[in-house]
Amino acid sequence: MLNPVTPEFEARLRAQLPPACFRDDARFFEEPRRKWQGHGLVVAPDSTEDVSAIVRACAAARVAVVPYSGGTGLVGGQIVTQDQPRPVVLALERMNRIRSRHPQENVLVAEAGCILADVQRIAGDMDRLFPLSLTSEGSARIGGLLSTNAGGINTLRYGTARAQCLGVEAVMPDGSVLHGLTRLRKDNTGYDLRDLLIGAEGSLGVITASALRLVPRPVATATALMVVRDPDAALTLLSRLGEKAGESISAFELLHGTGFAFMDETGIAYRRPFDHLPDWSVLIELGMGEGQDPRALLQDLFTEAHGLGLVSDGVIAASGAQSAELWRIRESIPAANARVGAISSHDVALPLSAIPEFIARGVGAIAAIGPFRVNAFGHLGDGNLHYNVFPPRGQSPRDFDALRPVVMRAVHDLVMGYGGSFSAEHGLGRLKPPELERYGDPTKRAVMRAIKSALDPLGIMNPGAVLGV
Repeated sequence: MLNPVTPEFEARLRAQLPPACFRDDARFFEEPRRKWQGHGLVVAPDSTEDVSAIVRACAAARVAVVPYSGGTGLVGGQIVTQDQPRPVVLALERMNRIRSRHPQENVLVAEAGCILADVQRIAGDMDRLFPLSLTSEGSARIGGLLSTNAGGINTLRYGTARAQCLGVEAVMPDGSVLHGLTRLRKDNTGYDLRDLLIGAEGSLGVITASALRLVPRPVATATALMVVRDPDAALTLLSRLGEKAGESISAFELLHGTGFAFMDETGIAYRRPFDHLPDWSVLIELGMGEGQDPRALLQDLFTEAHGLGLVSDGVIAASGAQSAELWRIRESIPAANARVGAISSHDVALPLSAIPEFIARGVGAIAAIGPFRVNAFGHLGDGNLHYNVFPPRGQSPRDFDALRPVVMRAVHDLVMGYGGSFSAEHGLGRLKPPELERYGDPTKRAVMRAIKSALDPLGIMNPGAVLGV
């Protein structure tokens, strides 16, 4: 049984820490989709030593610790609701230093509170690339990105956040510090605790710093938007591109016509790439080395694919500005979705070959529930779709609250029937532990509970997230 933060506990903590560590700000009790309203004592440490002292005090008093990074998570992992004992909300925003740079090693050591866009910029100053990239990169912080094993648009080429991290420093549930900031590529000295903490959503410890893997910046890049016949043609196009470009494919995004319609419906300005907006299209980005011509390769791909009937139209960006315009379309789709308001949003992963059939069958599954609109889009190259269901035009998502669980069950049942995942890149948070109970392998669940019990026997670390306890 956890205890709430009491006035006496707060007084003891304030006596241990500088006044600058304490925050009085309601933003720490909100999350982007406003599904949950949180509460707690917000403490913003300046150092790993401060984090250690806070967690040690919480362990002694059996008070919950909820790590709070950029607050951009969409499954409630950063919120303890008001029906639970008042926790300590551990805001990491003050731990935002770059501890060291190692350009010869392609490594940068950053604290957990560093904003992703700042890390990208600093890597650029080193003439390197930190390739993790997602819509919220202007506010998402490294600790949260690692704790949720974030994906994004470049996962196809560079992998998820896990693949871009060599080592972590973390405070464990008893307040001890794991000194794991290794810059090594090879280290077979037992269990990989880095991989255990990455993706654990703060339920096993608090990541305070990380050694991040950088990569050389592509010398030449090219971006194209191509109209495809259907998702099956998009997959065939991806395969043909892989044969031509190999590992030079940085992104391969599937766009549905509903996304364009939503931008028009909600007044989001963008430059229309075609006179008639397509039902299906793919956004492609290549990044190549010196002496290579990615634009010529994309032109050859279009010519070949057009001859095969895979594509019917396309735009290849002639400049950085045109490339940015094409990417602005992709990056505006989530904002348009938010303005329309989803009945139920799904972040799913599927085997690539199953995606076309899944999308086709999904139409019938959703239509059997109600006259809804579906926007299926996302990272086709790595099998991650954002499959979101919306009300008919002119109606509110709230009109269909009773059908939300029905929609989610239909989508997730279909996904799992193809051997997919109901959580591709946002984690489980407090939204999806019931899905883990329903669909997860029993042995996996048992092992996860055993790990949680061994590392956090008091259950103070982000209670309710991941496992629901």
